[in-house]
Amino acid sequence: MNHYKLLTPGPLTTTDTVKQEMMADHCTWDDEYKCITQKIRKDLLELAHVTEEDYTAVLMQGSGTFGVESVISSVTGPEDKILFATNGAYGDRMVDMAKYHKIPYIQYETHYNEIPDAGKIEEYLKNDPSITHVAIVHSETTSGILNDIETVGKVCHKYGKTYIVDGMSSFGGVDIPVRDWNIDFIISSSNKCIQGVPGFSFIIARREKLEACKGRARSLSLDLYDQWKGMEKDGKWRFTSPTHVVLAFAKALEELKEEGGIDARHARYSHNNRLLIEKMSELGIRSYIDEKYQSPIITTFLYPEQGFSFDKMYRYIKERGYAIYPGKLTEMDTFRIGNIGEIYEEDILKLYGIFKAFFTEERHEA
Repeated sequence: MNHYKLLTPGPLTTTDTVKQEMMADHCTWDDEYKCITQKIRKDLLELAHVTEEDYTAVLMQGSGTFGVESVISSVTGPEDKILFATNGAYGDRMVDMAKYHKIPYIQYETHYNEIPDAGKIEEYLKNDPSITHVAIVHSETTSGILNDIETVGKVCHKYGKTYIVDGMSSFGGVDIPVRDWNIDFIISSSNKCIQGVPGFSFIIARREKLEACKGRARSLSLDLYDQWKGMEKDGKWRFTSPTHVVLAFAKALEELKEEGGIDARHARYSHNNRLLIEKMSELGIRSYIDEKYQSPIITTFLYPEQGFSFDKMYRYIKERGYAIYPGKLTEMDTFRIGNIGEIYEEDILKLYGIFKAFFTEERHEA
């Protein structure tokens, strides 16, 4: 067993009670297990503020990337074209998926510290009527920026385009009224803000849009429509499901509700984030993203002027109880700190003390 907490955007630190759920074995054909799957699907719709009449939830084996690729490769026909609005590595990954599956696309790319502009997206849709789908990442953990998916959704609705949102690291930690924001497909995974463990992704889909996907899939195992049809019947996954992960996720959903739902969890994450930025600034370490675009999920920090080794700092912090993330930007030196999962104010303050001690020791050695 490790003795440190994860300050990462998923996998993240889970509760002991979530971990304990994985101690039991379950049969995938068992009616009790299938009922757990069905309850998870209903609970996810409730979190999304949608009804079973209009939307449905599909669980898909694999990481969040599997879920995103399932959508990208299943919902587009041979005559369709996707507009990708990107400002980070995970938006770029969706573009790579389109390339692999030979799906026509256009990429509207903005700088990592800027959000895609809905007005610019509208220009793309006006100038190219062959665009049928628009895809965007909500919380881009490359930088920690939170994109304005609500305004983009209004534009998609105005022009009648299918709207795909990668809500991987935001769903469950940021309130997303899926129907009100005109989202047709939103994807997340078991090991993010709902605070389960890695093993499956889930897709919340508008029923009429999903119904239209029959026969479009470019992959057997990632066929979103076929996965849904089987699951809709009785809760049975098409192929072997990650039973232990599903049990843990069901418990994590219960604990989310006990905490006070998304509003309460968002408040905790946001407090962690604000306190972290405040305390790091006292050490002369600035955040990369402007406050108005900063997500409560993960924060990118610029290297301080004082020279240091990230690897040395990482080991120093890990030995004292926390694991952080290296940076993902290419044009500047950064590191990242996540504050989702079972992380509280006491953890942020303790982390601040560890950083302070590290830089004090570094100055004395210099």
